[in-house]
Amino acid sequence: MAKIGYARVSTIDQDFDIQRQRLQAEGCVIVRAEKASGGSREGRTELATLIEFLRKGDELVVTRLDRLGRDTRDVLNIVHECEQRGAFVTILDPHVSTRGEMGQVILTVLGMVAQMERRFIKERQREGIHRAKSAGKYKGGAVRVDHQKIRDLSASGTGATAIAKAIGCSRMQVYRVLSSKKL
Repeated sequence: MAKIGYARVSTIDQDFDIQRQRLQAEGCVIVRAEKASGGSREGRTELATLIEFLRKGDELVVTRLDRLGRDTRDVLNIVHECEQRGAFVTILDPHVSTRGEMGQVILTVLGMVAQMERRFIKERQREGIHRAKSAGKYKGGAVRVDHQKIRDLSASGTGATAIAKAIGCSRMQVYRVLSSKKL
């Protein structure tokens, strides 16, 4: 029986050190972290690896439910996959675990809240962009990765994984940049 921690942040300029420290303080012997959106499981290879690694009696620990996911269905699927392996999921804040009978119900409700929060964030963002565009102040989001460098590395035969490591972004971001070149 092992406690295994999972930390996630959404963007490359965010840091997961606080999550990692909290998970280690909770006794997690392994802590995996990644920078990927919680809106879906796409591109979240560390989470997939952790789930594959789980054994009977293990416990997957996250600091908050939104670190596990912001889509109710995804969260419930993750919990289900962990349970099929005989493992438990524990959220530290608020403290909820699937070990107890009510854990699944509480996680479902919290998952719905996380999904609703994500929708509110997106709606506020769209409204803000619309207002800024109307006022002539919107110039688009900040470019976080060097698109030309990604294209140059790809053209020289460098693979997506190596490019992502060199640039400091996800492979999914590399694929997006490369596919936008074709449009």
